[in-house]
Amino acid sequence: MIDTTKLHKRSKEDERPTLGQAQKLVAGGGLVELVTLANGDQLLVDEEGLLKQLPLNFEASELAGRPLVGDALLLQGGARWD
Repeated sequence: MIDTTKLHKRSKEDERPTLGQAQKLVAGGGLVELVTLANGDQLLVDEEGLLKQLPLNFEASELAGRPLVGDALLLQGGARWD
């Protein structure tokens, strides 16, 4: 199976993305879900990804320890949302 999803990354050096920017990257302008990882980093994913039958995002799923679908945005350090 070919992974057609993307894992976008923002680190402590990057600016914190706005809600609108996150929505465009992972949800095509729709709703985003915040997933907090064990190390404190965060993933933003399409909240309706399962309903939209988006493909499994292997890299994001491995980081989260649970299945995640569609594109994801990884927020680290200063790029994390409060």
